[in-house]
Amino acid sequence: MIKTDKLTARNFPTAQEEAQQANAFDDNPPDAFRLAFADTDFLVRPELRPVRMQLELLKPELIQQELDIQSTVVIFGSARIPDRASAQAAVDAARGANDNVALQRAERRLLMSGFYEEARRFAYLITEHTRDHAHPLYVVTGGGPGIMEAGNRGAHEAGGRSIGLNIVLPHEQRPNQYVTPELCFRFHYFALRKMHFLMRSVALAAFPGGFGTLDELFETLTLIQTGKCRRRPILLFGKDFWSRLIDFDLLLDTGMISPGDEQLFHYVETADEAWALLKKEYDIGQPATTGSLQE
Repeated sequence: MIKTDKLTARNFPTAQEEAQQANAFDDNPPDAFRLAFADTDFLVRPELRPVRMQLELLKPELIQQELDIQSTVVIFGSARIPDRASAQAAVDAARGANDNVALQRAERRLLMSGFYEEARRFAYLITEHTRDHAHPLYVVTGGGPGIMEAGNRGAHEAGGRSIGLNIVLPHEQRPNQYVTPELCFRFHYFALRKMHFLMRSVALAAFPGGFGTLDELFETLTLIQTGKCRRRPILLFGKDFWSRLIDFDLLLDTGMISPGDEQLFHYVETADEAWALLKKEYDIGQPATTGSLQE
């Protein structure tokens, strides 16, 4: 009888085994003697930037492949928008302290907290209705607080996994507690992070946000407009916010964008409205035993 384990055995030790053996041989070797891939000081040299960029592309990609994650819905939005309960508590505290300035600020945040709750519900609907499909949809956020937390929280409350793509910042962005731990990634390069947002996405939802949200939204719009990536639903939550922030009519009237470019996105107000649009776009029915999202 053929011993298949011998037929398929490795011919060479793994890199991990080599590194462990090297460390056992000498606990404090000189820098030049260290294995290159185990030498952090060497890997962070400026000349090694292309290698680091490749690693940052490969690590999240390989892990998602191993977990069979194929399709995602990305949720962008401000880290500064609180959940409704926290916002209401801040209003009550400011009112109790008779602090009018703090009260005005807290009331604005309470108004904006409605977007947190819609992002939370949208992520819940996505996860709840596709979790048992052959190819479920996974929610992806930037992994931080605010709208990002809302997205991961909604998926968690629906009993599903979700992805967080954190970024190293001077004011450290810590992962929110609702990101699935094995899908919580950390990036140094904004460009690689934004690439991972789009690689598996079948839709993107943008909630009110600042420079970071605008950067992510416009990169997506530009790639679709120029044909560098396939067209997919882009959902802008809160028409009043987005139409005041960006004058798309001005861009059309001055010829800065072409007629039809304003149709690259949809305004939506609620999670239910956004989910209905997504269901229609991909004909998402009841879970199928095999195949795709279509029933």
